[in-house]
Amino acid sequence: MRVLFSSLSGTGHFHPLVPTARALQKAGHEVAFAVPAPFQPVVEANGFGSFAAGVGFDAVVGTDPQEIQKRQEMMMRADASTRLEMMTRMFVDGFARRKLPDLMALCERWRPELIVRESMDLAGALVGEKLGIPHASIQVGGGLIGGADQPLFVQRMEAVRVEFGLKPDPELREPFRHLHLSFMPGSYFENRLPPTTRYLKLEVFDQSGSEGLPEWVSRLGGKPVVYATLGTAFNKLVHLLGTIAEGLREETVELIITVGRDLDPAVLGPQPAHVHVERYIPQSLLLPRCDLAIMHGGYNSVMSALYAGLPGIIMPIAADQPLNAQACERIGIARVVMPDTLTPQLIRQQVREMLADGTYRERARRLQSEALALPGLEHGVALLERLAREKTLPAGS
Repeated sequence: MRVLFSSLSGTGHFHPLVPTARALQKAGHEVAFAVPAPFQPVVEANGFGSFAAGVGFDAVVGTDPQEIQKRQEMMMRADASTRLEMMTRMFVDGFARRKLPDLMALCERWRPELIVRESMDLAGALVGEKLGIPHASIQVGGGLIGGADQPLFVQRMEAVRVEFGLKPDPELREPFRHLHLSFMPGSYFENRLPPTTRYLKLEVFDQSGSEGLPEWVSRLGGKPVVYATLGTAFNKLVHLLGTIAEGLREETVELIITVGRDLDPAVLGPQPAHVHVERYIPQSLLLPRCDLAIMHGGYNSVMSALYAGLPGIIMPIAADQPLNAQACERIGIARVVMPDTLTPQLIRQQVREMLADGTYRERARRLQSEALALPGLEHGVALLERLAREKTLPAGS
């Protein structure tokens, strides 16, 4: 079986697809990725063939660090409707519309029997529908990018469908018509994902680069370990990490901060011996050694924390982060601190209280057990094989 994975650029979009892609490879299927050209080296370094399709984030949001920081500051302070408008225009007009011609030509040339896309990559579903290729999606994010209750999203998607020669879909059923896979349990989403969703055992991949655990991690011991990150996309708001470092400078903890692959750890200035600043550490390797995570609430960071049964403090900035923050707070595995209210005193008090309250860890471990008890990837592979073979899946398969 020839399977084409379709993804936007960025590790936050690529990483959640890797376990499924590798499982399909292991089952003997031919797998390739359709991604923006600048991201192809990352895909190929992880053992997959790739084709250039669409544009990357740089083409949509620019490359100037100061402008990106200003944009992220604006998103952090925007209300929900403004953030939704920005997301809609970015993912529908900025990415989906511009990827369609490349992806259409690629599918006509390479002729995949199945398209598997990450849920933010809308072009994969549109091309699959247009060419009659069965398509599946993998959940990326704390919710779906849009819904029938979001008029602007419906309007922009309907405009793209008309341009692409597809019939109207005002209920937005087509993108998830066949099969949607989630590696987070249904309780996390309050079972609000599409009815075609199948929930699978939590799988985490985050080692797409050469990084491993720094040597000094093995020497940690005796003090609680607190990890802080803003991920790989919203890391330009580095002053938030500086506030965390200031707040925990005198605390009896080991503080580990990652600033992102594209920033120099020196950006935070000199730090005491118990504050460790690195560019990037795979969270799947680090978080099992931690007692608390302070994060922006990106989907992959939340998945990694859950995989380790680790509670957190979430500072949602934009994108799906507010949804993840709400879910984690509702389940009782995290506290939420709005980033524009963050002070050294506030983060210090929150960390003290979280480390002292073991119930957060207990709830995180219960959710971890729930996530790890779901059917494994072999079930997901069987569903994808059946979808490619039969072109559809009966309800409840």
